[in-house]
Amino acid sequence: MTRTHTKAKSQVDPLAQLDLRPGQSIELLKALHILTRDGRINQDSRRKLKQVNHLYQFIEKQLLAVPEREAGPTLADHGAGKSYLGFVVYDLFFKGLGKGTLYGIETRQELVAQSQALAQELGFDRMRLLNISAAEAGSHPDMPDRIDVVTALHACDTATDDAIDFGLVKQARSMVLVPCCQAELASVLRQHKALDLARTPLAELWRHPLHTREMGSQLTNVLRCLYLEAMGYSVTVTELVGWEHSLKNELILAEYTGQKKHQARLRLEALLETFGLQALRAQRFARLPH
Repeated sequence: MTRTHTKAKSQVDPLAQLDLRPGQSIELLKALHILTRDGRINQDSRRKLKQVNHLYQFIEKQLLAVPEREAGPTLADHGAGKSYLGFVVYDLFFKGLGKGTLYGIETRQELVAQSQALAQELGFDRMRLLNISAAEAGSHPDMPDRIDVVTALHACDTATDDAIDFGLVKQARSMVLVPCCQAELASVLRQHKALDLARTPLAELWRHPLHTREMGSQLTNVLRCLYLEAMGYSVTVTELVGWEHSLKNELILAEYTGQKKHQARLRLEALLETFGLQALRAQRFARLPH
């Protein structure tokens, strides 16, 4: 390689390749350790940033649809982890808006403490980080009676179900969910596999362990979508980013219409019966009308 080519390569701005949002804070991304001090990024952090920025586009649209009011919109981020998503949403939306509140919900106290310290350092004073579970959040005194937008990026296993229940309790206008590690239903399918194989040829769909896991994941999200429709939400399912960036890539977008779909409830209950999952109705779909 010639000296000219080497020099040209060294002058390539790594930030130009990150697909950043307009006005996105480079210093924030460094504080979150997504970027190094000299503005570089590794492949894992690049994937994380791409997921967060893509999800922000869906969240922004929902926040902009919230009717104007003095206090501003509210958003709850479940399974917040290190609050990458929360900090980016606050930086790009709430900071400039000058009102509204973002709640980050996370069970790991050390991560909450780190996020609280960083929020204070950055002056993100309308960012509330709570060391509670999604299941506790619906009745927690530090949460408002209503939340406009509920989101969860890779909240593991049943934490997504708890986020949905939270959204129902708080009468959320919309939910933006990227599920992860849907293990609960797969374990139930695994328990009854021998009986199911004798009962229906459909059980061939989950006879092998790998298929059990994949079938459990697929069925979990199908049931979640039917539940949301039965509870008055319009549901869209799409990809968050390309599969090369994340294997957990399914995005469920639910917007409240108030039109509870009777057929969705009937289909949900029929699926529970077909797959021998009736015991989950009271636990995971408790707010369905009888």
